[in-house]
Amino acid sequence: MDLIKAGIGISKTIRNVGRLQEIVMVFARNGFDEFITNNTTNKIPNFVLPKSKKRLTEELANKSEKDWNQVVGFRLRKCFEELGPAFIKFGQLLSSREDLFHPSFIEEMRMLRDKVKPVAFEEVRNIIESAVGKTVEQAFKSVQKEAIGTASIGVVFRAVLHDGTPVVIKVRRPGIEKEIETDFSILMFLAIQAERVSKELKYLGISRVVNDFALTLHRELNFHVEALNCERLRKNIEKHDTQNFYYIPRVFKEYSSEGVLVIEELIGTPFSNQEAILAKKAEIIPKMEYGVRLFLKTFLKDGFFHADLHGGNFFYLDDGKIGLIDFGLMGSLSKSGRHHFIAIIYAILSYNYENLVYEFLDVAEYETIPDTDALIRDVREALSPFVGLSVKQTNFSDLLAVVLSTLKKHQMYLPREWYIIFRALITLDGVGKQLGIDMNIFGILEDDIEEIIESTFSKDELMEEAAWAARDLTSTMRVLPRHIKWFLRDFAKKGYAIEVKNTGYEKELGAAVGALTFLGFACLSSVLIFTGVYLIGARDINDWTQIPTVSWIMWSLGVILFSSGISSLRR
Repeated sequence: MDLIKAGIGISKTIRNVGRLQEIVMVFARNGFDEFITNNTTNKIPNFVLPKSKKRLTEELANKSEKDWNQVVGFRLRKCFEELGPAFIKFGQLLSSREDLFHPSFIEEMRMLRDKVKPVAFEEVRNIIESAVGKTVEQAFKSVQKEAIGTASIGVVFRAVLHDGTPVVIKVRRPGIEKEIETDFSILMFLAIQAERVSKELKYLGISRVVNDFALTLHRELNFHVEALNCERLRKNIEKHDTQNFYYIPRVFKEYSSEGVLVIEELIGTPFSNQEAILAKKAEIIPKMEYGVRLFLKTFLKDGFFHADLHGGNFFYLDDGKIGLIDFGLMGSLSKSGRHHFIAIIYAILSYNYENLVYEFLDVAEYETIPDTDALIRDVREALSPFVGLSVKQTNFSDLLAVVLSTLKKHQMYLPREWYIIFRALITLDGVGKQLGIDMNIFGILEDDIEEIIESTFSKDELMEEAAWAARDLTSTMRVLPRHIKWFLRDFAKKGYAIEVKNTGYEKELGAAVGALTFLGFACLSSVLIFTGVYLIGARDINDWTQIPTVSWIMWSLGVILFSSGISSLRR
């Protein structure tokens, strides 16, 4: 992970001092100069920090919470627009984090979606030809030179293969990888410095968001990952799509590389064309209702799902199927995470909020354990109004906002992978509402939960878990004696000592020690007496002198030890 390594090492070495100076000047001009510390500016030789006309804190002094977030969002958006693709991408990521930021801040960040400059085809021609190993004319029958899609990471062109297959070519922006690596490392450094200055920023966890940004970008920069996502989702869909309603486009691996993705173009109507889609509403609604169940199955059974299901990524194809595109943002959840999620859903459906909270505490992120009684009460009050409502009756953005505000009240964070799940449900809900679909998602879950639990906790699954547990236990038992031996050797070598102090319980502790001492002496005395008897054996004893001397010795020692034990009780 070059991005993360660069972020970690930024406090020691700034690779691009010129870029750091540019970024610092842009932030300073837009009112963030008071958050820029000397630890930042002293890394730039002969640099004088410019002052903004109006400081951010001065403007925020008499603002409400909404205005405060809108002002900060506006100024950050201006910074990001000026600083280019890497920062615009970061702003777009911030726009998806309703769990951390106010809606007015989110609205400002969403304005960055159309702020990326296009790239001319001739600028990426060499990248395409290097990936396919041929000239563009040799590889494709035709290529549309005007981009049909422009994003911060890549640009998309329409083309046709020589066999007549329509495709799209997604090309990574020239130099974007190095630019993002440099900008991310500086961004991480600035986030850490800002958190040292502001407790509010530290509580928001900006550096944690930047780390999430690095992980997301690492996957999105490599188009091999998107190709694998596409193939994996196709297999999952085929496994559960018994009615064959959904279609995932083919990836042409022979033309693809880390920086170029050639994928089948879907011929149909995008759901973003609301007028055309509503005209076919009667055909589409049953398939979308079926699609919700399909989404839940791919997520709950396989733990892998499309996490960006907005209208622009849905197509109603000419053959009546529904196609999906854009596999850069996918969600995944481990088996353990799915078990927790299923348990939480079951707790909601059975109104068992206590179990819901305890399950959630196993996966949530928090610094101190919250007051569970208060948390149970708040969760019950937050969720009760929504359970049993249909999609038309439920505003999922409000539902998510209520959940997030409850977590924030108790200083807890929703795990990132879980947040992606809720975002996917919200975007899917938006598509459904666009079509006027009225579905009870809780009702769908209630219908399917028994089947999901049965498949999740099947005999084969439990046997597999038991086998792995037995393997781990065997491995532990194998190494445990060795580690105990090493520990005792180290303990003896370094002369560690354990000191136990007590206050106020000396009498009771003395009595307990005396009783244990007496028990020890009594045990030893019994052993010696029985040993003396055993030494006599089966011989006939008619006189005291016939008793072996060794038996007398054993009995004498036994009596002495027993007497010592009695004396310990009297102390």
